[in-house]
Amino acid sequence: MTDSFDEPPLTPPAERASFPDGVRFAFGTLTVLPARITRWDRPAARTGMACAPLAGLAVGVLAAVPGVLLLLLGAAPLLAAAVTVAVPAALTRGLHLDGLADTADGLGSAKPADEALRIMKQSDIGPFGVIALVIVMLVQTAALCEIYADSWIRGALAAVTAAVTARLAMTLASREGVPPARPEGLGAAVAGVVPRAAAVALTVLVTAVAAAAALPAGPPAAARSAAAVLVALLAAELLLRRCVRRFDGVTGDVFGALAEVSATTALIVLALG
Repeated sequence: MTDSFDEPPLTPPAERASFPDGVRFAFGTLTVLPARITRWDRPAARTGMACAPLAGLAVGVLAAVPGVLLLLLGAAPLLAAAVTVAVPAALTRGLHLDGLADTADGLGSAKPADEALRIMKQSDIGPFGVIALVIVMLVQTAALCEIYADSWIRGALAAVTAAVTARLAMTLASREGVPPARPEGLGAAVAGVVPRAAAVALTVLVTAVAAAAALPAGPPAAARSAAAVLVALLAAELLLRRCVRRFDGVTGDVFGALAEVSATTALIVLALG
């Protein structure tokens, strides 16, 4: 999620947003899937960011399908992995990857916060951004290739787990107490909207569901799946804290970077088995 998304006009504030409003907010801001955002206010952002893992579930399933089909048609695991990695990029118009590159350029610039934020808003990508993109895409593809080589079922579950965890990392980054780095943009719209209790509950739920989905393959697989979620969230949390210290808050670009880092970490852990 980056500040490049078009933002609808603000709607008058209301006390609560319905679940459908939240789902439309999540899908409309985190994916290119058809979703007309009906409300753009803090309550809608609160419900929407809590629904972010649902958007990740849709992205993960849509990413796994072509990869599995290619394997079943006789393609090599490397090709299946490359296509699976490409689908989430397409379903987000590459904006999460763009956020990763911009965040890497901002962190690597060694400039004061305001200058680093200006660098992140520029349309070009610097050397730190290029390096980050190459490493992340290579690692994601390599990890998925290993998992697909073992089992297409494991590969599909890994793709879904990584995508859901990536959006859960965004939910946690939207929790109370995390400030925005700018007064405008999508980062400012969602910063600090999710109650801490809700963030913890969603973390427990996603971890439990990930473990349960892998349980038919045995307790070690379930434990590895739960560990993948938690380790990925830890990596995202470390990056989040670094960005808050460096930029005095979060931006849409930071949310995109958190998604890519957590997805990559989850795939690495899942490939270790």
